[in-house]
Amino acid sequence: MRRQVCGPALAIGLLCAPLLPPPALARPSSSDGASLLLEAASDGRRRGISWSDGAPVLHAAVSLPATPSLALEAGVTSLRGGNRHGNADAVIDLGARYTVEAGAFQIEALGGYHLFPGASGMGYGEVGASLGYRIGPVMVDLFSRYAPEQSSLGGDNLVLGTGLNLGIPQTPLTLSAHLAHSSGASDDPIRARRLRPDGSYWDHGVALDYYRGRWSAGLRYSNSSIDRRTECHAGASLIARLGLSL
Repeated sequence: MRRQVCGPALAIGLLCAPLLPPPALARPSSSDGASLLLEAASDGRRRGISWSDGAPVLHAAVSLPATPSLALEAGVTSLRGGNRHGNADAVIDLGARYTVEAGAFQIEALGGYHLFPGASGMGYGEVGASLGYRIGPVMVDLFSRYAPEQSSLGGDNLVLGTGLNLGIPQTPLTLSAHLAHSSGASDDPIRARRLRPDGSYWDHGVALDYYRGRWSAGLRYSNSSIDRRTECHAGASLIARLGLSL
């Protein structure tokens, strides 16, 4: 029998955090490769699930080039004591990304670790890869993320998905969308729910972003196949964001 999991009785977090920012959110850029992004959003969702219990979040991310192909990345996002990660007030994402471009193709490999200050035993690592193909203003990609079996996850987690990004010609607007599926093995059903509340599930989203100089703003629709009667903050939601890249 399933239980409602949105109340404070849940001591272990139930959310999966990716290495990348949520799909369709802005990624900072600058001419020399180094970048800093500051952002506020009305919800902190990753892979279709809110990890801020539906509350607004603040996000900061920095990317430092080590070589023309390799970048070191770090980010921090407020969680406001969200119970999905053991009531942690924030998550710190640390990682590295290797990117190769060959004609219209773009290949990425990445790896990193997620820390949850103030929540013991919640940290976990994962790796990923993506293959993108550009057709004019459209980028289509296939991506994967894998978190090997770890005690903090109660098993492992595999995410497979596809995304699309379109810079609308002669406008400051970008339209993007994604569809992904999460699955994995479980040896601890309680801990496994932080990554996969329904055992395995689909999530999808569509976003429209506006870019003007260093400023950006956007609206993102997020939803999942997770049963909303048993999991709070996993259904359809419209999220607003405002960002500044330096």
